[in-house]
Amino acid sequence: MKKISIPFSEFSFSFARSAGAGGQNVNKVNSKVILDWNMKDSPSVSEEIKQRFKQNFPQYCVGDLQIQITSQKNRSQIANKDDCIHRLIRMLEEVQYPPKKRKATKPKRSAIQERLSTKKKDSEKKKLRREKF
Repeated sequence: MKKISIPFSEFSFSFARSAGAGGQNVNKVNSKVILDWNMKDSPSVSEEIKQRFKQNFPQYCVGDLQIQITSQKNRSQIANKDDCIHRLIRMLEEVQYPPKKRKATKPKRSAIQERLSTKKKDSEKKKLRREKF
């Protein structure tokens, strides 16, 4: 399995104040992390992966393959930074390989026989209910 390796210099981070619970910490600390990555100009990722990423995760694409991931789960900036990187890694691993093509299969002869016999039994059962006594 070939690992995708992206140099850390391709990422740019910006920080903002998080929303939600956290008391005074929320009002004072810029703990929300926004990871920006220009995937279009990145030589680390192949064109196929770029297309699959854009197809599977359009909500993270800003413009033409400019990836933006935000995290404000944790109260610390470093933990949110790690969370952004791990989320990006998980997404890239998901689109690293093309999906397998589905092979069309036929049902087994015994399965067809079973289905037809069940239909026949049910038909007989309903036919008996219809007849007047």
